[in-house]
Amino acid sequence: MSSAVTGFPDASTRNAAHVIGRDLGFCPASNLAPIVFVVDDDISLRESLEVLARCEGWQVVTFASPYEFLACPRASVPSCLIFALSPSHSNGVEVQKQIARERAETPIIIVSKYGDVPTTVQAIKAGAVDFLVKPFSHGVLLAAIRLSLDRGRVALDREMQLRDLRNCYASLTPREREVMTLVVSGLLNKQVGGELGISEFTVKAHRGQVMQKMKANSLADLVRMATNLRPAPQAIHLA
Repeated sequence: MSSAVTGFPDASTRNAAHVIGRDLGFCPASNLAPIVFVVDDDISLRESLEVLARCEGWQVVTFASPYEFLACPRASVPSCLIFALSPSHSNGVEVQKQIARERAETPIIIVSKYGDVPTTVQAIKAGAVDFLVKPFSHGVLLAAIRLSLDRGRVALDREMQLRDLRNCYASLTPREREVMTLVVSGLLNKQVGGELGISEFTVKAHRGQVMQKMKANSLADLVRMATNLRPAPQAIHLA
């Protein structure tokens, strides 16, 4: 199999296509091999990664540019990204920040021919798990990948849990969302009823529906869920 993919994933990456979600979503595929994404124009590194991946049981999907990586749907299995800084990426750190924002579940390993302190500090501050200076040994690279995949596994679980939480919240009616907002703010049922102009009995009924739809076992659970939802997309308003 060719190890040099220079554009958006095509026939040469079909071996990994079944572990890529569609429409930027996730699908459960925990029994499938983790993916090591690579953005690098160095064919020798891509070939080395191909061999290393087979030995470790990982899959590798490579791209010519970070923008092609961002255009690829998110992985539904633990993953990490090896992002090679090069002269063609004059705004490499800014691109790295964009990747970190849009693909929080995919830890980033930066590799570069230049290991000056300012560049290294910038990359780490932008969220890189590690910064490797070329040339580096297979052992060093493997250690960085293992660490990144471990973090990616945790991040992916967190993203999927948050996705499920958002879906639960989306199932609430507008009134149920109002009740949830007031309940998690600390108001009693009677106070919630006064705020919304409904009876305490009706508040209890809505509150029961909220607990059921949100899969919350207690008020503490519901408060934690509301806290996790606050940084979510603007479609969710809990403040």
